[in-house]
Amino acid sequence: MKMNTDRFSLTVDEYLAETNVLFYLNDAVTQLLEHKEEYTQFGVVRYFAEYFTCVKNGNHVLFREFSYIKSTPHNRVSFIHILWKCFRQIGKNGDLLAMSEYSSLLQLLCPDFPIEMVQNTARIVLMDDAMDCLMSFSDFIYSFQIQFYYEEFVESVSVIYQDLLSGKNPNTVIVPTSTSVEQLSSTVNEEPDAQEGVDSSVFCECIEGLCERFKHKYPSIVAMKEILESSQRVSLYGCLMALAKHEGVNQDIGALPNKSDLLIDSEMDQELERLIAQVTISPTSNSSSSVAGQKEMSKKASPRKSLHQRKRIEMESDGSTEETDSSEN
Repeated sequence: MKMNTDRFSLTVDEYLAETNVLFYLNDAVTQLLEHKEEYTQFGVVRYFAEYFTCVKNGNHVLFREFSYIKSTPHNRVSFIHILWKCFRQIGKNGDLLAMSEYSSLLQLLCPDFPIEMVQNTARIVLMDDAMDCLMSFSDFIYSFQIQFYYEEFVESVSVIYQDLLSGKNPNTVIVPTSTSVEQLSSTVNEEPDAQEGVDSSVFCECIEGLCERFKHKYPSIVAMKEILESSQRVSLYGCLMALAKHEGVNQDIGALPNKSDLLIDSEMDQELERLIAQVTISPTSNSSSSVAGQKEMSKKASPRKSLHQRKRIEMESDGSTEETDSSEN
């Protein structure tokens, strides 16, 4: 988990709020009580140590419910990073997938992951057009990062954009609702000048005003100005796609590597090669050692029953070593 370099100057309350310690402590206790018989036999101290180690390493969100993975910025970053590690071979193979297929992949990691989030991501990639088109892994995951990590910001900006399109004054407190966001794309399509977008300078001023009072995460104002000042008019999804491709925004979030390194994970590739070599050299002995390994794994406590499956799933997901370029929209 990222820590503020000036954390020692923070008050106790400020530190707890910034790191979400109480949130994780509450979840750790809840998990302990739900799986009391499993965890208490290994020791409560060891359980808490492993729980917070998982949180620090970012693998605590795997197989958790959607409400949990979106609860903190660290959880969102961790989920985006796991999505990349598990399915980057899609990009290496050059495969193009439909929106429904990406939804299925996400639900392998989070069973109740909402399809609406995937639909909103697809609108960014496809510029809200031809939603049944196939998407590259590169385009999808960088757009997903913006939609998921900055969800509240994207919703508020969508409302501002719609107000500008309809001629309303957006200089009011933006409180987007699920209904307004769901109706946004259909309403925008109904506007005859929707494809032409809105005045970039006015849109930028409105976004600056929003950020001054915004309580959630949002992209840097510098990046937003850089994007909006590059043209006189801008569309909503054109702006969001530019954010998705912005290297500075990607680095600020810290979940994904730069696009040039997106398909590279040397540590995982080396581990996969080692496992394949073991199976090739001695499949029989490997099978017996797997049984012994499973017995040993069962003796270890973890915050979730499924934690011991993570390494295996990540290993199985990296079955290709051929690197190809992702398609550009």
